[in-house]
Amino acid sequence: MHKDCERIMLTEEQLRARVKEVALQVDEIYKDKRPLVVGILKGSIIFYSDFIRFLTMPVELDFMAVSSYGSGAVSSGKLNIKKDLDRDVAGRDVIIVEDIIDSGFTLANLKALLTERGAASVMIVTLLNKKDRREYDIAPDYNCFDIENEFVVGYGLDYNEQYRSLPYIGILKRSVYEK
Repeated sequence: MHKDCERIMLTEEQLRARVKEVALQVDEIYKDKRPLVVGILKGSIIFYSDFIRFLTMPVELDFMAVSSYGSGAVSSGKLNIKKDLDRDVAGRDVIIVEDIIDSGFTLANLKALLTERGAASVMIVTLLNKKDRREYDIAPDYNCFDIENEFVVGYGLDYNEQYRSLPYIGILKRSVYEK
């Protein structure tokens, strides 16, 4: 375990098994289609990579980088698109792959945007779900794990661009982010 983690919340084995299980469920839904799988950068990249490797259906891949935060730690209340899709979503089934859903602001607005752009359907698949933090009426269609309201890092999630490469989900020590 990394010295800055209080404890490991989810091990490599737990992550791998659950990601595979969810991917196979999604795979069954879209077995006769060719959905566009959209990874939300940067946090979802490891989850996204593992998720798509378990899919057997043909898929197209794309990415978005979005944020609801400006330079501070509080949401600006506006969706900021830093990198938009390269593909048109009109008439397409879209699967959004996101690392974590907490307030729900980003995913609620992103789903509305893709629907407005003409997506045939928009499914949300998340690695982690913090239900206690939800402020918007949105829930993932598929979720790997519900977690308590802790500051988590690893498996793509970061603090200050660090810890993304940890192979597990760990709870970051308060002393690290409350400096």
